[in-house]
Amino acid sequence: MDDKMTTIAIIGAGRGLGAATAKRFGRGGFDVALISRRQEHVDLLTRDLVNEGIKAQGFAADVENRQSLSAALERAATELGPIEVLQYSPVPRKEFLRPVLETTADDLAAAVAFSILGPATAVQQVLGGMRQLGRGTILFVNGSSAVRPNEQVAGTSTAFAGESAYASMLHTALQPENIQVRQLIIPGAIGGGDPAFAPDALADQLWELHTEPGILRKTVSEN
Repeated sequence: MDDKMTTIAIIGAGRGLGAATAKRFGRGGFDVALISRRQEHVDLLTRDLVNEGIKAQGFAADVENRQSLSAALERAATELGPIEVLQYSPVPRKEFLRPVLETTADDLAAAVAFSILGPATAVQQVLGGMRQLGRGTILFVNGSSAVRPNEQVAGTSTAFAGESAYASMLHTALQPENIQVRQLIIPGAIGGGDPAFAPDALADQLWELHTEPGILRKTVSEN
């Protein structure tokens, strides 16, 4: 096993779950690559992490722009270190959350680009580095519509189902290579008042999915 410092890349990093996960993995010895659409956004998050003694850097990329996403991940691996953990958790756009009869084909196409092509692009970019390390973890974070279609949020229900299928196939294909795939299903509002859905609590669950052997999918339970 390579003992060099490795990196967690968090795609869709924000002040809630993304920041909490960055701090949890940072405490665990990881460098942190924060990826979001706006550079000034990830720069602010980076500053907070650096102030806590965590090595971090922000990279701007749009998950629907596959070239920019690949380039951001390549820069992260070059400037911070090999990406051992990839977390894909961008917040869906509001047009993905419309009722099915109000959802257009263009809405669905955008949701698929966001939740299927984006993850596939990210995985393909980091997989070679994980194979060189001889280990890795790919973390998918989704709402409950990933496992139970909801006609009120047709875009995510459709695209998250594809993301779940992709995660399941990766889980089977990569297990022999010591690369694990995990999916955390969050059936409630993050930070909505229930302690189980507080960002720090969810970050702890993601850490456990990375560090402890287990099944592909885990659903957060309400308190």
